[in-house]
Amino acid sequence: MISVVVPTLGRPSLAVLLDTLAGQLGDLPGADLLLVDDRRDETGELAVPGALAAYAKVLTGRGAGPAAARNLGWRAARGEWVVFLDDDVVPAPDWARRLRADLEVPGRIGGVQGVVTVPLPADRRPTDWERATAGLAEGRWITADMAYRRAALAAVGGFDERFPRAYREDAELAHRVRLAGWDLVRGQRRVTHPVRPEGRWVSLRTQRGNADDALLRRLYGPNWRTALDLPPGRRPGHVAVATAGAVALAATVLRAVARPGARRRGLGAAALVAGLGWAAGTADFARVRIAPGPRTRDEVVAMLATSALIPPLAVVHWVRGWWHARSLPAGAVVTADGPEAGR
Repeated sequence: MISVVVPTLGRPSLAVLLDTLAGQLGDLPGADLLLVDDRRDETGELAVPGALAAYAKVLTGRGAGPAAARNLGWRAARGEWVVFLDDDVVPAPDWARRLRADLEVPGRIGGVQGVVTVPLPADRRPTDWERATAGLAEGRWITADMAYRRAALAAVGGFDERFPRAYREDAELAHRVRLAGWDLVRGQRRVTHPVRPEGRWVSLRTQRGNADDALLRRLYGPNWRTALDLPPGRRPGHVAVATAGAVALAATVLRAVARPGARRRGLGAAALVAGLGWAAGTADFARVRIAPGPRTRDEVVAMLATSALIPPLAVVHWVRGWWHARSLPAGAVVTADGPEAGR
């Protein structure tokens, strides 16, 4: 038996997902669908298409993020397999049929990932945000479409609810599942993940994920990216640029209040050198982001502004995450039911 779990904030994309699933019920006999309403405000019940009424069950989440919502969903599921879908994906017309084929795997396999496609504009170069979303197509074990054996989820305690964002919580779970002795593989079913409309400052908001990276560093040590199959990040560069900017600013302030003399000249030189380092690092970061994009006026302005703000913001969020994680025990999974051994 198969259970499908969809955590949702009630976005309009949910209706598209549900309509698509409703047309494929014949290929999922006995399946149950669990929608986890993770909205924090009381805005009425989720609308469920009539064709799904006999299959769907709406669970009320705590507004604690996707990790907690998925835990609520899989613990209420009846199936041997639990398939997690994001509420903004669109399954292919043959998704259900291919899902059943994907799950015909040996018992040692604990999870099967679907293929995620991100459509990009055909008439222009993609924006920075569109390219970031397109990275999902290369992601490993992402819960945009990821099926797990219920036994594998139970063995590791499910998702770690200390990860409150849709960021790294799925890679962290996959790592623990593999540590527990299960294999993970890629399947053939497909979903499309459209690019969600966002404002020009979205890249600043996503820097909050650095706090989650700091938690992963605390849990899995300095090689956490390799352990979790994650690509290299830009944090060393961000730290260097942010440090250069901070030194330039501090030296400029101190120079303004220093008496004329050698000390004042030294502070001026330090401010100049650090300022040039900050400017060079910021310019290179902006170049890397602008070059592959559409290079429209709005995009270029947004990239210049955010490229200056991202390095210090990333460092601040990392330090915040490190501070909160500094005393946490490594290897413990935190859920609504309390800590569990998960490593």
